[in-house]
Amino acid sequence: MPGEGIIRLAFFFGVLAVIAAWEVVAPRRALTDSKRRRWVANLSLVVIDTAAARSILPILPAAMALVARERGWGILNLVSLASWVKIILAVTALDFVIYLQHVLFHFLPVLWRLHRMHHTDLDIDVTTGNRFHPLEILISTGIKLAAVSLIGAPAAAVVLFEVVLNTTSQFNHGNIRIPGALDRWLRLVVVTPDMHRVHHSIIPRETNSNFGFNLPWWDRLCGTYRPQPEQGHTAMVIGLKGFRDPMKLGLGHLLIQPFIRR
Repeated sequence: MPGEGIIRLAFFFGVLAVIAAWEVVAPRRALTDSKRRRWVANLSLVVIDTAAARSILPILPAAMALVARERGWGILNLVSLASWVKIILAVTALDFVIYLQHVLFHFLPVLWRLHRMHHTDLDIDVTTGNRFHPLEILISTGIKLAAVSLIGAPAAAVVLFEVVLNTTSQFNHGNIRIPGALDRWLRLVVVTPDMHRVHHSIIPRETNSNFGFNLPWWDRLCGTYRPQPEQGHTAMVIGLKGFRDPMKLGLGHLLIQPFIRR
């Protein structure tokens, strides 16, 4: 889709800059690990993931949406609805697919080996929202391609969803302070940092909760919602028990981590 790359890149760097500045002005937690080492690793993964997806996969979700429309694939391409209705339905459906995918990556051992790298960050900040193994990105993109074809999502909806997904991922991983009263209202419509931070707790029952990225409703509807961490946001421990050595959490170690037993 023309201009998709520029749109996504502009939003990526814009949101990254805003949240990073917010983290300096009003941090939620004190950092425990080297920010420089973490940022180098996490942002390097963005480059590697993007290159892997664009060089290995024959088509990306927005292009698949155009193919699906031309060939009449998908539910929304078989019904007559206003364009804006189709966009809302498609974005909502894609968000639910990503929620289910996230749950799957936690409970299927072979997929957890890939996804656990995201959880080995010893701190959580805006760059953690981009910390994914290239193999997970390839599988995730494959799931999106299938979902776009099945739903019949318009190309505009796919681009919008991708932008919103990356924006909210960086936002809800942000180490930013939001007043409690505002957070309670915000988490009715979007996953907030305090809501998602619970998901990065070292306590397994907390790790396996709050799977949503954009919309907070799926966790509530599916019984995976946990409002607060047991130890509180400032005292809770971030990460996984088997991966606590900072010297083994550099970029090279992260790339081979799925093949290491713990």
